[in-house]
Amino acid sequence: MKYNLVSKHSKEVVHTVDLASGVGISGARTYFIGSKKLDEKEFDKLWDVKYYKMSKNPIRWWE
Repeated sequence: MKYNLVSKHSKEVVHTVDLASGVGISGARTYFIGSKKLDEKEFDKLWDVKYYKMSKNPIRWWE
């Protein structure tokens, strides 16, 4: 399953990771906390972890 790391300020997806299906949001959050090397409180001020969703209207730059 894929998870997104989303900035709370800009709502921009900063990083996407594909983890085992049994990990869940809490496991993905733990992964991102480790990758950012922040404590939980600082992480929660800056980031949200959400399930990956495909865009309904993908950008087709080649058209």
